[in-house]
Amino acid sequence: MPSTPHPDLPIDTIIPGDCVEVMNALPERSIDLIFADPPYNLQLNQELWRPDMSHVDAVNDSWDQFESFAAYDAFTREWLSACRRVLKDTGTLWVIGSYHNIYRVGAILMDLGYWILNDVVWIKTNPMPNFRGTRFTNAHETLLWAQKIKGAQYTFNYHPMKALNEGKQMRSDWLIPICSGAERLKLNGEKVHSTQKPEALLYRVIQSSSEPGDVVLDPFFGSGTTGAVAKRLHRHWIGIERNEAYRRAAQQRIDSIQPAPYSDDAFHFPDPRKRPRVPFAQIVERGLIRPGDTLYFRNDDAISAVVLADGRIRHGEHTGSIHQVGKAIQGAPCNGWEHWTVDDPASGERVVIDRLRDIIRQEMQE
Repeated sequence: MPSTPHPDLPIDTIIPGDCVEVMNALPERSIDLIFADPPYNLQLNQELWRPDMSHVDAVNDSWDQFESFAAYDAFTREWLSACRRVLKDTGTLWVIGSYHNIYRVGAILMDLGYWILNDVVWIKTNPMPNFRGTRFTNAHETLLWAQKIKGAQYTFNYHPMKALNEGKQMRSDWLIPICSGAERLKLNGEKVHSTQKPEALLYRVIQSSSEPGDVVLDPFFGSGTTGAVAKRLHRHWIGIERNEAYRRAAQQRIDSIQPAPYSDDAFHFPDPRKRPRVPFAQIVERGLIRPGDTLYFRNDDAISAVVLADGRIRHGEHTGSIHQVGKAIQGAPCNGWEHWTVDDPASGERVVIDRLRDIIRQEMQE
């Protein structure tokens, strides 16, 4: 079941105002996850033009302009400190930036006591080219993922992220196109927000680092991508945004979303490593596998083992646990639950023995 948020949190709302002032008014240690897309301080000094003399719609908003690096650093320290105050001790923070600011942000993060877990590179499949031809095309941005307290427990949904990556461990380089087409919010033909992030990017952030019912805070809410994705994934969200036009567009966007009804099967993926321990001997005691039955390694009829009455198995000269014997066969560490199969007398099919362990776990929860 989804978790219950702090009763004094203004969940699922966009709060107008300065993010530091708003966060300092929120309850301490009440937020599960923060995603921050702060001003990058791009330091653009002049307009950009393409070779055909068409104008480049670059980031020249007033909110991205700071008079000095010292001013930007002071701003960064202030909002990161406010985030630290509201973040639960088990919470994590994601912050995205470019080469203009991310190294300064990272240093201040560490100075404030955050512990960086990963840096993730968002590789843009369709980046804006360098029109002047004086530098490499800037085709990526960097996300820093940090926990509030080094060594504290935190949420990382490893197995769902692996599933999103077609069964392979999710890497720290994410190949995702920039926000364009129908996803890009526009008003009268113009972009609503100059730095709108793609929903696919936020999907990975929120799916990896939170659970259904958790509260996700975005102190620079902008066009509301964080809230839109959080709503789809049955997380609560809080957005803070000073710009009224951005707030209106974000609210309209989020109101239009109708997520699928919540179910544990669809949205909650418990860590298999935290499930109740079931020894293989318990499978034998219950009669789900009988002494004398044959197990097959990787479903290969040529490699088999006999089940002993004490819960061990024997293959040739090797006798031991399902893991020990599997390791001896393949010459490498082995998770026996996933490698051994057995003929199931009930169904007549050959099944992975881990399926029998799931039967007992389900009975333990009833």
